[in-house]
Amino acid sequence: MTIRSWLAAATASLIAVSSVLIAAPARAADAPYKVLVFSKTAGFRHSSIPNGIAAVQALGAANNFTVTATEDAAVFTASSLAQYQTVVFMSTTGDVLTDAQQTAFEAYIRGGGGYVGVHAAADTEYSWPFYGTLVGAWFSSHPAIQPATVTVEDRGHPATAHLGATWVRTDEWYNYQTNPRASAHVLASLNESSYSGGTMNGDHPITWCKTIDSGRSFYTGFGHTEESYADPAFTSLLLGAIRYTAKRVDGDCSVSGATQGESYSSTSGVQIAAHAPAVGGRTAGYIDNGDWAAYPANLSAAKGVTVRVASAGAGGTIEFHAGSPAGALLGAVAVPNTGGWESYRDVFTTLSSSTSTSVVLVFKGSGGSLFDVDQFTIARSAATRQGEAWTSTSGMQVAAHAGAAGGQTAGFIDNNDWASYGSVALSAVAGARVRWSSAGAGGTIEFRAGSPTGPLLGTLSAANTGSWETFREAAVPLAGSASQVLYLVCHGGSGSLLDIDEFTLIG
Repeated sequence: MTIRSWLAAATASLIAVSSVLIAAPARAADAPYKVLVFSKTAGFRHSSIPNGIAAVQALGAANNFTVTATEDAAVFTASSLAQYQTVVFMSTTGDVLTDAQQTAFEAYIRGGGGYVGVHAAADTEYSWPFYGTLVGAWFSSHPAIQPATVTVEDRGHPATAHLGATWVRTDEWYNYQTNPRASAHVLASLNESSYSGGTMNGDHPITWCKTIDSGRSFYTGFGHTEESYADPAFTSLLLGAIRYTAKRVDGDCSVSGATQGESYSSTSGVQIAAHAPAVGGRTAGYIDNGDWAAYPANLSAAKGVTVRVASAGAGGTIEFHAGSPAGALLGAVAVPNTGGWESYRDVFTTLSSSTSTSVVLVFKGSGGSLFDVDQFTIARSAATRQGEAWTSTSGMQVAAHAGAAGGQTAGFIDNNDWASYGSVALSAVAGARVRWSSAGAGGTIEFRAGSPTGPLLGTLSAANTGSWETFREAAVPLAGSASQVLYLVCHGGSGSLLDIDEFTLIG
């Protein structure tokens, strides 16, 4: 049996348990440390608070940390907090800290302390801006207690590594005032189609983490019910959160939310390849035509995807399918030869949304060893601007075209013409999709920040489309920028090169 065949067989045996709890491997004991559990309430009081405290105490007894449980906010002083590696807010509610106590806690976090917010911790300290940053999002509302399907978006973090791709559990499911995804690393989200009462437009994070200066923050919306604290899947999540925020174990809490290529939940043909320049030192590799890899994902608000790839082979195509290798096609992107297996570049395509809780990357191409996938990042926001809606321009004129959006384009474009667009959020941009037409020479569109000669964010090739009334679309990855002014600079041969109908920035 070949290595690849053996791996495929081993993978098949694991698929059957991919959606249930997986036993955690044995590990060395942590160095001893102290945890503070704070459960003061100035609003609704959850009956599950004693269960939560008891669960953390049991975890401490089994995992080499001691627990102090209190509702006395006087403990929030610099000297007192210094003895604890992390602080658990166990379903706190309302205004529970004085101004001086807030100052001490903020300094503790920024100086390297840890925070774990459980359930109603999001219903706490609404008038304190730093706490809003710390918890990630404040409570808005909730429907009745009911079962729901949780999508585990990151199974590499120590708090979620024991879970399968999905997790069906019963709890009180909070809606939040804002979506934390832009400022936190989402570990798990709710499939709003699996229950009634979700109000977050299909993108509903429920557990996330982040760093704040030298400190670490973790929040989970789980934990309303008393039964939660007898569930080993949930208490294992709490243990991972405590160990992460106490800096006994590391985890990826970067805001990018990138999925590592090698972290697939199931696969056919793909093997893990070691590459020092890859993120984490590994990729999904040895990819041949027809191979595929599946990953848990929240696709409900998907707008695009950026993939980091390398190839010294033939290159090929990555297709993104919903739920299975034969599921609905959400998008596809070409992967070129990048010049070597250690030479990485980003490719980008727009992506359709889906109610599926998994995405399957299907690989196509000629020959063997097409390319490696280091990581991919799903973008969930998009903003479209009309080509003719520039802030300023050099050379371009408004052109009338019945087939264009709004009946107009940025037209009569010659070599080196440009247009600027103000009030553009470039800091989180991942890519752009452009709609253009050309009966001329075609050319390239450069995306630049701040000026016509500013930093180059990306370049799109805009070929002859057959006529000025025939429009095509293509996507290109873009680098982010602190600038809020975008310049489209066009280059090509002589005469009218192309018309720009509209462009969509995705991030």
